[in-house]
Parts: sequence; C-alpha cells; structure tokens
Amino acid sequence: MLPFADWLPRQRWFSVRNRTIQSAVPVQVTSLEPSLDHVIVGVSYEDGEVEHYQVFVAWDHHLAAEFEAVATIGSDGDRTGYDALFNESAAQRVVALIHSGAQIDGLRFTPEPGVPNAVAAPARVVEAEQSNTSVVFERTAILKVFRRIVAGVNPDIELNRVLARAGCPHTAPLLGAIEGVDDAGQSVSLAMLNDYVEDAADGWAMAETSARDLYAEVDLQADEVGGDFAAESDRLGEAVAVVHRMLADELGTTVAPPPVADMAARLDAAVDAVPELAQYASAARDVFEGTGGELVTHQRIHGDLHLGQALRTTDHWILIDFEGEPGRPMSERRRPDSPLRDVAGMLRSYEYAALQLLSGEDGDGPLAYRAQEWIRRNQNAFCDGYSAVAGSDPRDRWSLLRAYGLDKALYEAWYETRHRPSWRWIPLQSITRLLDTREGMAWAPG
Repeated sequence: MLPFADWLPRQRWFSVRNRTIQSAVPVQVTSLEPSLDHVIVGVSYEDGEVEHYQVFVAWDHHLAAEFEAVATIGSDGDRTGYDALFNESAAQRVVALIHSGAQIDGLRFTPEPGVPNAVAAPARVVEAEQSNTSVVFERTAILKVFRRIVAGVNPDIELNRVLARAGCPHTAPLLGAIEGVDDAGQSVSLAMLNDYVEDAADGWAMAETSARDLYAEVDLQADEVGGDFAAESDRLGEAVAVVHRMLADELGTTVAPPPVADMAARLDAAVDAVPELAQYASAARDVFEGTGGELVTHQRIHGDLHLGQALRTTDHWILIDFEGEPGRPMSERRRPDSPLRDVAGMLRSYEYAALQLLSGEDGDGPLAYRAQEWIRRNQNAFCDGYSAVAGSDPRDRWSLLRAYGLDKALYEAWYETRHRPSWRWIPLQSITRLLDTREGMAWAPG
C-alpha cells in the first residue's frame, strides 16, 4: 500500500494542515491503463471526519530521476508509484481518455463536440496552483484536476459547459470533463479540460501594476498616469455583464428577496471564528436586514469573482474558475443569487489591489489618499462598463450592493485572520467604511 498519509500533507493542494491524520487509504482504485490508476484516498482525522482526495497514480519499476523529488508517493513491492500528472506521457494518456469518450468502472471521460485533440502536446504542471492541480498542454488546452472530491456537480464544469455551448466570448471553451459517482450514488466532478488562453495577462497583476504606477507619480492625477487601468475596468465590466446575461438566458431567472438569512449565518460564523468582529455584528446585521424588503433577480453567477479570476487577452477579457468559494458546500455554490454578488466581489477586489501595496499605512497618509483615488476611478469604470451591457446601473441598488460588499469583507476578515494576518487590516478597514453609509463607498452615486 502506498504511504498516502506521509505524502498528502506535503502537497500544496492538501487542505488540512493543523489536524492529525489517523489514516489515509485507497477506498477506490480504477485501472485506467497498464501502469496508470485512478485512486480515491479516504483521509480520516482524529475527530472521525473523513475527506476524499483523488490521485492519478503512474507506476514504474525504474523511476526517472526528475520524479523522485516532486512526484514520488512510495513503493508497492518492486514498483514505485508517483503522481501521474507530473509525467508528460501519463498526463497525455489521461487527456486521450477524455477525447475517446471512455467509460471505465463508473468514471466518465466526456469530450465536448468538435474539440481539438491535445493528446500530443507537451505538458507541464502549473506551479502556482493551490487547491487543485492544473496541467498545461502547450498552447492547446489546460486540464484542471479537483483534488478534493466533494459530492455534487462542480459549477466550474457546469457553467463552463453551458457558456461554451452558447458561444460565450468571455470564457475559455470547455473541451471535456471527467466525472463519476460516489458511494452514495451522487455525481462527483473530477476534472475539466479547457481551451488554453494564449498570451493572456492576469487581471490582478495588471491592476496591481497600475496602482503602483499611480503611487510613483505624485504630481499626476489617476487619468494622467501611463498605467491607468480605468479603460480596462470598463471593458471588464462589459465582459462580466455579458456572462451574466448569457447565464440568465440559458439557465433562467427568478425574482426573490436577497439571501439575508445566509448573510446573517455567515456573519455569526465569522464572529465565532474571529471574536474581534463582534463589535461590527449589530451594525452589519442592520445592513443585511435593511435589504429584506427588496426584490432582486436571482440567477446562476460566478460566485467568487475577483481580479484574479479574469484574464486579459490581446483583444478581450476572459473569466475563469466558476467553482465558487471553495469553502462552501457544493449545493450552496450552485444556488442562484443576485448578479450583484459578483459585482460586489469585483469592487472589493479593486480595494485589495490598491491597499495591499500600502502595508497598513495610516488612512490619512498621502498614499492612502492616492489608493482611494485609484479605487474610486476603477470601481466606477467597472460599473459604467457593466451598465452599458446590462441596461441597469448596479450603483442604483447601492444598499444591496453595500450588503453584498459587507458580506464579502466579513468573509475576508475571517480568511485573512486565519491564513494571512498581515493583510487583515484591509477588510477590517473596509468593514468600517462600508458601515459608514454612503461615505464609505467609492462607487455609491452622489
């Protein structure tokens, strides 16, 4: 048996760092080809909870040196098992199964109609990946493997499939997927193959560079700096609105009150995890409850939209990673919500891009003033672009947009406290401003 209990904690995509693993054993092994298995590993913890992770395991009697450090899992008899995604030939064989439409012991390798074949393209693992593992096949395709297996259809596959078949210009077309069924008979999403977005720049990196350029030009206004990002923000707003419109057209809409109960529940969870947030709880609850009388269009949305989920090609914006917030249950990630949640997420992201460069500078300092100038300019440009396509201005629903922004900032405060304490001041500062009615919202109409 391979020593998964030793190997898993060393992988960056393994989600648990501070719990004791009682056991990590294969609960399902599917032979895909000679010397290539698909393994579902059941991980048990000291409190009785069990999680499941998937590994494509390749086997070799004489392991190549390049796999020893990065991919070796362990030995079973006279052969050695390693993470197959790091082996170009093995990764190509996985993609070949998708293109062939194979079905093997409950695993479905499903190609989309008329897609190009990426089997022969050189392959490499993307180093920056965190919760998943992605393999790029030169300039042809990218395979994303969802390492932790969660029951239900992953919205990243579901929405990319819908948008690709509808001809959406602002997503990377889905080329195929790997899906299966768990022990309870529920569908599980295992991997997806998308078209590779060539010569694309990361939206977060572009925004960060623009803000840094503004800070360096103390005598220029934001619209005079060479790295001004406002025009790109406008185009990004248009792209998001197009995606929202196509999701509404393909999957339908309903009209209902905002999810106030969900916001309140997340507030309670954030306060439990970060007691410092208790001082904001009463005011935040008032903001959420103040939207309860409104009616809003609900539809499928991105669910975790920020600048890092946007890629700029030579001529347009592409949105990626439609799986929603990974920490939420799959059923919640697939639940329709207001498009304003996505808009608020992007507006929050502009704050992050500008403020994280300041390292907690005093709110009245000169760079803090420049940061707010940059934030205001780009948030409003994004809303302008969104409005031009959507036909309605999200800033006109400012109280609801504020509630979604506050909901996101509270989650950010919990996340930063747990994972990145040096950035915690960013959402805490934003929470204070968002609770200060219109004065705290750069995007609020005059």
